[in-house]
This record gives sequence, structure tokens and C-alpha cells, in this order.
Amino acid sequence: MLITFEGIDGCGKSTQVSRFEAILRERGISSVVTREPGGTKIGEAIRGILLNSDNTHIVPLAELFLYAADRAQHVGEVIRPALEGGKWVICDRYFDATTVYQGAILGHHEELIELLNREATLGCEPDITFLLDCPAEVGLKRRAKREMRDKGRDRFERKALDFHIKIRYGYLALANKYRDRFRIIDSTLPEDHVARKIREVISPYLPDNG
Repeated sequence: MLITFEGIDGCGKSTQVSRFEAILRERGISSVVTREPGGTKIGEAIRGILLNSDNTHIVPLAELFLYAADRAQHVGEVIRPALEGGKWVICDRYFDATTVYQGAILGHHEELIELLNREATLGCEPDITFLLDCPAEVGLKRRAKREMRDKGRDRFERKALDFHIKIRYGYLALANKYRDRFRIIDSTLPEDHVARKIREVISPYLPDNG
């Protein structure tokens, strides 16, 4: 299975990805944890370009093509081989992030974004996508705490509150469009409660129904 985690900055994806992997490990399920952008050596180099806070001059179309290149490499090198080998893949962001973020930046390029996502994924679509939803203000406060600890912000974290609000509602609109795949989880709940709700969703797919 291919399981993806999506949401605005500060929604708690990284924490829940780690906890989700632990659930699978408890059940003896072999899994691969990965992320976008990144996930491969080439992808990490692309990630460095995309998230570098100095690259404010990057052209939106160039940004879109870089995400597509990262995804093509990621699917070909990591995701598809893992799925073909019978492993579960847990991915922190996938093509839905491009649909929402680049859709918000580029405006009227939906068909191009959809085409690039389709070509880059080679038919590897998520079985379940967890959307960890929280107000943009909450996510940014969480990120601010992390920034104080890590001493740095990436290019998207520097954007104004209005941008992050737009991204949140872009995700919610996407989840409403693809209800069969998306599961919306309230990530303002305590971490343990969020993990419990995710576990309830995935239980039917685990050995012995969890």
C-alpha cells in the first residue's frame, strides 16, 4: 500500500509518519518511509534548491518542473520498486502537495500540473491520504517554535499567513473532491489522539483486522 500524509506547514506530519511506521513495525509489516521533495540522492539535491530561502527569484514554472523531476526520480527509484517488492510506502507529501501549492502559486495551470503529476507518478497513486488539518495560525505557531530550535526557515515558511490559509483550504477542497482516498484528521487534537484516529482508519488493512 502507498500511504501519504499531507497538510500545511506545522500540521504534525513528520510526527505522525513516525508513529504510523511504528504501527506497521508492530504488525511485522515491511515498510519504506520517504518524503517529497527528496527521498533520493538526486531528490535531496533538488530539495535543497526548492526550499533554499535565498531562492526567492525562482520562476514558478521552473519550480513546478523541479517538483516533477524530483517525483519522477522518487517514484522510479524508491516508491514503485518498494510497492512491487510487497512493501508499504509511507510518504510525507506527494503529488497532492504539488496540486495545492503550485496550484496556488501558478493560478490557471491546473491541466499542466495534473499532466506532470500523472506522468511522474507512473500510475503509483496513494491508497489512503491522511490530511492532517489545522488552522494556518496553529501550524505557523508550531513552526515558529521549531524555527527557534532549528534556527532557520525555508522559502515557503517565510510566506505570509494569507498564503498558508489559502493552502489549507486548497487541501480541504481536494479532500472533498477525492473523498474515497482522503481521510481528514483534526491535528489540533493531542498527538496521541491524532495517532489513535489514524490507527482506527488503517486497522481494517492490517493483519487480523488490527
